Amino acid sequence: MSDRLWAHSARDGDGLRHGLADHLRGTAWHAGTFGEVFGAGPLAAHCGLLHDVGKGSCQWQRGLIDAERLGGRVGIPHKHAGTWLLDQHGLGIMSAVVFGHHGGLPDATRLKKELRFADTDPLVAEAIRRVGEIVPEIHPSAPIALPTWLPEAATTDPYALDLLVRMVYSTVVDADFLDTEQHFTGSARPFHPISAADLAERFEQGRLNLLENKPRSPIDGLRQEVYRQCLEASQGPRGIYRIPAPTGSGKTLAAGGFALHHARLHGMRRVIVAVPFMSITEQNASVYRRLLDVEGEDPVVLEHHSGIDLDDGGAGRRWQRLAAENWDAPFVVTTTIRLFESLFSHKPAAMRRVHRLAGSVIVLDEVQALPDRLLIPIVSALRSLTQWFGATVVLASATQPPFELLSPLQGTHIRDVIAEPKPLYKALSRVRYQWLLDPKPTMAQIAEQAAAEPQVLVVVNTTRDAARMHELVEEHRPALHLSTRMAAAHRRAALDEITRRLADEEPVAVVSTQLVEAGVDLDFPAGFRAIASADSLQQAAGRVNRSGRLPYGQVTIFDPEDGNKAADRLYGAALEATRARFGPHCPPDDLDALEAYYRARFDFHNVEAAGHEIQQGRRAHDFPRVAELFRMIDEWTVPVAVRYGDTEKLDAILAHLRAGHPGAGAQLRALRPYLATLPRGSARQALEEGLATPVVGDLLEWLGDYHPQRGIELTSPDPQELVF
Repeated sequence: MSDRLWAHSARDGDGLRHGLADHLRGTAWHAGTFGEVFGAGPLAAHCGLLHDVGKGSCQWQRGLIDAERLGGRVGIPHKHAGTWLLDQHGLGIMSAVVFGHHGGLPDATRLKKELRFADTDPLVAEAIRRVGEIVPEIHPSAPIALPTWLPEAATTDPYALDLLVRMVYSTVVDADFLDTEQHFTGSARPFHPISAADLAERFEQGRLNLLENKPRSPIDGLRQEVYRQCLEASQGPRGIYRIPAPTGSGKTLAAGGFALHHARLHGMRRVIVAVPFMSITEQNASVYRRLLDVEGEDPVVLEHHSGIDLDDGGAGRRWQRLAAENWDAPFVVTTTIRLFESLFSHKPAAMRRVHRLAGSVIVLDEVQALPDRLLIPIVSALRSLTQWFGATVVLASATQPPFELLSPLQGTHIRDVIAEPKPLYKALSRVRYQWLLDPKPTMAQIAEQAAAEPQVLVVVNTTRDAARMHELVEEHRPALHLSTRMAAAHRRAALDEITRRLADEEPVAVVSTQLVEAGVDLDFPAGFRAIASADSLQQAAGRVNRSGRLPYGQVTIFDPEDGNKAADRLYGAALEATRARFGPHCPPDDLDALEAYYRARFDFHNVEAAGHEIQQGRRAHDFPRVAELFRMIDEWTVPVAVRYGDTEKLDAILAHLRAGHPGAGAQLRALRPYLATLPRGSARQALEEGLATPVVGDLLEWLGDYHPQRGIELTSPDPQELVF
């Protein structure tokens, strides 16, 4: 029977089972190919080769036949054999890769315990013997080659090994999923034929076409100068770069141009653009598609912001995991939450894309939005990615935090793309600020003032305040609304309508959460912003007189007497530092004041200490604890599919996902226009009240009311108020 060992049950159609030898070698090939990017090809391939050795036992093989005949899962653990072999081959903590390839990376203590169990488990010895007869290379004749950079990294970077384990784990789970998917679908998922290094000329031509069709602006010359300096800087070595440029200076195009020209210079396969909010991925991805995608060819730009957790669930779990996004595209637009929570996760579906960061240009747009309490592990990982994994990181923001003050980046050369930013900021100063802080106005008073403006944007701090302010403004005039309680397609339609009215000089009033503050190309003559951190105030001001067609736009900063106090929790010390340093005496676009503000904010938050527990967990290889501690936002959110737009198409997508059919990855991509977001507490309450129903993973379908402008209507607010 040993020459007929199986890895997976028979597929539909031809009834063929998946041979175990084929699966082990197929996974090894994929993993090794992925690992070559960061010098770990042999290591990743060997981990892939061993990952399912435990399936060779007679008990597991009988379990597979029974599961195939009766339905259900095999239910017999198979991870100990490969884990034990890796440890015997001297690979230590790397054996966690095999042990965790289904359930998630374990902590080092549990791994040692499981290895002691494997020492005496007869199923382990039996599986190794039987698989060794048909795949003799599971017993290598020489030590497995490790990355040549590892000895140096071990003495200079205490977190390099943590990141190497994560990267190798990512290659193995992605390879496992791809080879499994190929068996069940009958065809391999094709590798994208284009790399980022091939796209620079296409981008340049697309940019020229885009600019030719845009209305001229008084600041076009300054935008061109920013772009020129970005292209010049792109010819530098791999490493960490910083683009400090004011709002409206064309950072989206400039950062994309830098990334693709840098990729061409260094032969890099992928550009990953990460932005803070889903609304920005939608807009930025749309811009990049216009420049890079060609009709009739494979799409170049992949937009991925779905927060659907595919690592947990019941029936159909295999298809949930196979559907997880793996960023196999030359140009990826995602959110910083997806990027960093994947990197610091310990579960397979979330981590299968992590290896794509190696050898990529990673553009972190609006880096000021990164949470202070997580800055130390984040910048530590960025340093390791550039130092050992061949990545280049671009930090882009109009309000650049001085990350070089943080311990992981002290002594690291951060290259400034803009040689002299102060004159640029002065030339692009386009607004005047009015401050309504004492006495505090009411929301109704602000709504009345805003409604009197022909074209106006009002930005508040929470979805609850946005819904209320929208109602108050509509007491005076019609208004549009933006928040993540709206489906993505609904937000897109609202943004398109707002853009049209602004361009046609029609009256328009908009109420939004802070999702409008970064990367959204809107240009109002007047804006109102509820008090927030200085960087948020400046970002909101970037939507006012954005193209410099007025001498100055008007931005009113207000502290609402009856506003949601969640802002105090949301911004914390940043809000206190803002109140102390900015006001009528000092605008939030003063660069010197901004640097002092960030220093005070870092000190008050004790940023160095805040990340200590996560860093300690990384050094101790406590992967579950790190994942538990690393949460980008306090309001742990869940995705909700809403009935907006083509509901027949939505029904078909949801039916496909619930049934667990092959091709679920494509269905999840098709689902994106229908997705809104709720805090987990609100989602749980909606389930209890029958206002929502589960779909797959933690994805819900919304059954309750959906307002034609404000989106999901909650009967009672969640104590953890959603802020986007």
